[in-house]
Amino acid sequence: MGKNWFEFSGYFPWGPWSAGGGQRARFFEFGEVRLAILSLLSEGPKHGYQLMKEMKDRSGGTYQASAGSIYPTLQQLEDEGLIVSGTIEGRRTYSLTEAGRKELESDPEAVRRIWERAESWDDWSRHMGPEVIAIFGPVGGLVKSAFKAAKWAAGRPDREERLRAIILRASRELDEMQNNT
Repeated sequence: MGKNWFEFSGYFPWGPWSAGGGQRARFFEFGEVRLAILSLLSEGPKHGYQLMKEMKDRSGGTYQASAGSIYPTLQQLEDEGLIVSGTIEGRRTYSLTEAGRKELESDPEAVRRIWERAESWDDWSRHMGPEVIAIFGPVGGLVKSAFKAAKWAAGRPDREERLRAIILRASRELDEMQNNT
């Protein structure tokens, strides 16, 4: 599998991108785009492009909202009376209504999870440039070996400690290697 397969398929074998079984990971779960938009609009009026840009920025560029996902959702939210649109500086801009604010406040935990996940994606994305493609195979092999070893070690404190020590040592050595350049 070459570099292009990883770049264009959206498949990442670990981290916040993993979905198991080689499936494409999704940033938003069902209904979360609505909450994310309401959350962003609670900060003040925004036009569609601002919403797309802010979602991209908050995920470190990993999630890129499309017009095909944002504008239909905005229309639906407007139809439901949760947002209103108007024109500011010649652009169609959306604002939260009182009903939208109540909808947003009905599940603050879900909103918190969305933005925590975005921060996690941002953290990983800072380290996911094209140069990383070269180590996907070896890292995937390391993760697989660690998972297999976890089964071997399960319930045996001496083995569990040995496995943790090996993984922590490898992590420390990699951190030291980059700090000693």
